[in-house]
Amino acid sequence: MSAQARRSAATAAAVLAPVAIWAATDPLLGHPLRITDGEETLDLGAAPVAVVALLASLAGWALLAALERFGVRRARAVWTGVVVAVLAVSFLPLAGDGLDSGTRTALALMHLAVAAALIPGLAGRPRAHS
Repeated sequence: MSAQARRSAATAAAVLAPVAIWAATDPLLGHPLRITDGEETLDLGAAPVAVVALLASLAGWALLAALERFGVRRARAVWTGVVVAVLAVSFLPLAGDGLDSGTRTALALMHLAVAAALIPGLAGRPRAHS
């Protein structure tokens, strides 16, 4: 499989995984994902979950491609370090107010699912052909 095909598949998986978590949490288990900020409440649906995952995936892919294009030594290792740091920072809002434990857990699982699809899928080495 070419690097582009592998990276496209990883991006698709990174979009579908959090949508599957949303589907299990909201429609199947009946726990709507809501973020409350004072008077306003944001209901998270499948579309925003997919769009955010897609944007994060494309940004990650673009960063890796730029690092590789400009000949950064150990581009994949640098990229992986950046991705792990971004993942850690993405958990900070989950520690704030306005989220119940079910929403907090579902969002944390979504963040981990995107990372689990992207890190090996984008930065992994292509398999040798037998």
